[in-house]
Amino acid sequence: MGSSFVVRAAHAFDGEVFLPDGVQVHIEGDRIVAIRPRRAPLPHGQPVWDRPDATVLPGLIDTHVHLVAGDEPDALTWDAGRSAAEREQVIRRALLAQVSAGVTTVRDLGDSRFAVLDRSVRHDEPSVVGSGPPITSVNGHCAALGGGVSGRGALRAAVAERYDHGARIVKVIVSGGAMTAGSDLLQLQFDVADVRVVVDEAHRRGLPVTAHAHPVSAVEVCLAAGVDAIEHCTCLTANGIHTPDAVIAGLAARRIKVCPTFGRLPTLPPSPQAVEVMRRTGMTLEARFAQVGRLHAAGVPLLAGSDAGIHPAKPHGVLAHAVGELVRSGLPVRAAVAAATSEAAEACGLAGTAGRLRRGMVADLVVVDGDVERDVLALTRVRDVILRGRSVVSGAEPRAPS
Repeated sequence: MGSSFVVRAAHAFDGEVFLPDGVQVHIEGDRIVAIRPRRAPLPHGQPVWDRPDATVLPGLIDTHVHLVAGDEPDALTWDAGRSAAEREQVIRRALLAQVSAGVTTVRDLGDSRFAVLDRSVRHDEPSVVGSGPPITSVNGHCAALGGGVSGRGALRAAVAERYDHGARIVKVIVSGGAMTAGSDLLQLQFDVADVRVVVDEAHRRGLPVTAHAHPVSAVEVCLAAGVDAIEHCTCLTANGIHTPDAVIAGLAARRIKVCPTFGRLPTLPPSPQAVEVMRRTGMTLEARFAQVGRLHAAGVPLLAGSDAGIHPAKPHGVLAHAVGELVRSGLPVRAAVAAATSEAAEACGLAGTAGRLRRGMVADLVVVDGDVERDVLALTRVRDVILRGRSVVSGAEPRAPS
C-alpha cells in the first residue's frame, strides 16, 4: 500500500464523540493530514478504503498490560523461569495479539528485569509506554518480576533505575495481590511515607506514579501520598466492596485516574484466584460494576485497561471487553470508548499524538464491523488496523475511487 490513502467509513468516533454521518480520514506517511465529511469528494486517483458498514476510530490503548505474561494460569510466576530469548518470544506474541485486536498502544505495568523497556518496538507492534518492573516489597506481590525492595533508600534507587532505563511511568504495589501465592491482597505492603518517597522521586524526574491498590486502606494511602493514578482501586474489605464517600470525593477532586482493570473473555470463568477473593470477601461482579459507576458519576476519570496476560480469561487482546464492562457499569458508550482512546492517551502522556482522529496525529486507526455507538461489542469485530500509517491488519485491499 502506498504512503497516501483515505479511510472512509459510515460511522466514526473521533476519540471524544461519535460523528453522526461517518468520516473520511486522509493519511500521508505516518500522520493524519485531514478529516473530511464522508460524503465529500474524494481525491482523484488516491487509494481508498471504503467501509460502508463499519466504524473508524483511533487505535485503542490498553493502559494496563503485562507483556511478559503469556496468558497462562499463574502467568506472573512463570516468567521467572524463562530465558531472555523465551521472554522475548512471549513479549512478541503478546504485542502481535494486541495489535490484531485493534490496540495500537499499550501501557506495560508489569515488566520483568527491564526486558520490555530495553527492547525496541518493531514496525508491526503497538507503541509501548512502560514502567519497568513494579516496585514492590521483598517477596511481595509481583516480586518475581525483580522489583522487590526494602527501605526508603532502596525505594529512591528503584525510581532512579527505572528513569535511567527510560520508563515513562512508575508503578508501585501498595497492597498485596491475588495472583501471587502467599500475598494477601487485603494487606498493605507500603505505608504513606514509603509511597510518598516514590512519588517525590518520580515527580522530581517528571514521571507520574500509578499504584496497585485493592483494599480501601491502600486507596487511602494512595490519596494521602499523592499518586497520579490507581490500578484496580477495588476498595475491598473483609466484607466486600466499601468505597467511602470521602475516598470518592478525594479521587474526583484530585482527578486521580482509575483503571478498574476490567475485561475478560466472557466464555471463560474468572481465575481461581479471583473466585477465591469473591468467596473470602463476599465481593460480587455486580457490586464492582456499581462501584465503578459511582466513580464515574462523581467525576473520577476512568481508563480502559485489561490486566492482559495474567491468566487464560485475560489474554492479550481483550480490551474491547473491558470497554463493554465499563458500559455495563453505567458509563455512556461515548465515555467508555474515550477511556480506551483519548483519555487513555492523556494518561500515557500521548495526548498530542494519539487517541484522537485529528489532523497531525499519528495515523493509528482501527476499523470495526458495525456501529459502535449502538453496539459497543462491535469493537471485538476488528476489520482493519493501521499502525503508524501502515496496514497491519486488513479486511480488503484499498481501491482507487471511480
